[in-house]
Amino acid sequence: MITTTLPSLTLRADLPPDADVLVVGSRLSGDRGTIYGLPQGVDTASLDLDLLSVGAPARTELGTVSLLGRLASGARVFAVGLGSKALEATVLRRAAGAALRHLAGQAGDGAELRVAISLHEASVIMPTSVYDMVRAVGEGALLGTYVPVKATGQRPSGARIGSVTIIDPAAEEHAGQARLAGILAGAVARTRDLVNLPANVLYPQTFAEEVTSWFAGLPVEIDIRDEHQLAAEGFGGIVAVGQGSVHPPRLVRVAYSPADATQKLVLVGKGITFDSGGLDIKPSSGMLEMRCDMGGAAAVLAATHAIAELGLNVAVVAYAAMAENMPSGSAYRPSDVITMHDGTTVQVSNTDAEGRLVLADGLSAAQPDDPELVIDVATLTGACIRALGPRTIGLVASSESVASRLTHAAEVAGEPMWQLPLTDEARDALRTPWADLRSAHNEPHLGMQVAAAFLEHFAGEGRNWAHLDIAGPAWHAGAAEDIFATGATGSAVRSLVEVALTME
Repeated sequence: MITTTLPSLTLRADLPPDADVLVVGSRLSGDRGTIYGLPQGVDTASLDLDLLSVGAPARTELGTVSLLGRLASGARVFAVGLGSKALEATVLRRAAGAALRHLAGQAGDGAELRVAISLHEASVIMPTSVYDMVRAVGEGALLGTYVPVKATGQRPSGARIGSVTIIDPAAEEHAGQARLAGILAGAVARTRDLVNLPANVLYPQTFAEEVTSWFAGLPVEIDIRDEHQLAAEGFGGIVAVGQGSVHPPRLVRVAYSPADATQKLVLVGKGITFDSGGLDIKPSSGMLEMRCDMGGAAAVLAATHAIAELGLNVAVVAYAAMAENMPSGSAYRPSDVITMHDGTTVQVSNTDAEGRLVLADGLSAAQPDDPELVIDVATLTGACIRALGPRTIGLVASSESVASRLTHAAEVAGEPMWQLPLTDEARDALRTPWADLRSAHNEPHLGMQVAAAFLEHFAGEGRNWAHLDIAGPAWHAGAAEDIFATGATGSAVRSLVEVALTME
């Protein structure tokens, strides 16, 4: 598998003498644009600072990039707009991403630019700590360099950034945040690589094989159940969803277990490597991006990889439930009654509501792990996109304390998240005379909450549990902008790692 290599990330107290580019910020001051974050000792005599005041509101708009000239060392200086809002971490992340994406697009073929970036003004009180500033700028800069790679063939020889240096007067003190930013950005990039792969390259068997090679060298245990083990152990949901495909299903378990950990986190991800809808087939316009339906599995695996790489003192077990949902003579049918891993019988209401079936088996398999918190992640419902739009993660939680933990983590990570209620109305929609539960309802309302109510049944009574629906934010259909390339986004990875950081 061809994977993305991100630039190296370092901290330094002053401008590196070999830097090809220096990126600073620009802010609106009255009707003029002013430089923000210029490192100490940099001579601005050769720079066209008046340029920032030509159309100042536009030049200082968040993400706008302007060339100011060259320093005596030869380094070009660019100003990136920081907007008019408070300089919170999300603003710095997006500004850094926009600047690096612009530079990568402007460099010549095969270039490896050495970029220094300074968006911190020591004399100005910021609404975010310097620690968070370093992390945000580092993540944004690295993710701004991400360009999807081709699934097969040779890696394109286009322009790229070789290294990124954040200028920080207290560089040694904040080195840990730079390391965190580098690992997080790498995990997000790997998630994007996986989700962008077409389904003829990534299917359950190859996905499971990729996990094995990806985690090589990390202190984890990996267990992979194939279709025969899944059938023998009663994983009726995963087996049913996968039985219509020539590519049989898999359930991958990755366990990171530091010796002194006192907290355990379980992550369960939906890994539908392609979703045709099954016999309840999707319209053709709805299938083109359905290779991204394994984004939840990729996210929980990437988060676990990052947590192990960071060496956090919290135990993490990730389950990736992998299947391909296809129509064929062996496919499962609407009205079938299947028996799940925990013994619950389920009447299939719609074969395109397959994600909750594989997640339910994954949640059931996780019960013996007895975690303090379990989170499932899935590109699950169009209803969530209609409710919250394409950028916001939908959250349903077992309690307000769990919801607060998740929303706080998402805020720190810079990933929009909104809590939706789980009501008795949604639970009642799962009643059927033909089985313990039905898998879905076919009404044009409560779609996300009914899916969550179904999963709640398998999460474990009294368990601290959260469900994240990333159907919208897992994929960016538009043109590349700041930290987002066209295609997969790596949604939820940073939030999941942040949750683990709070459990150490």
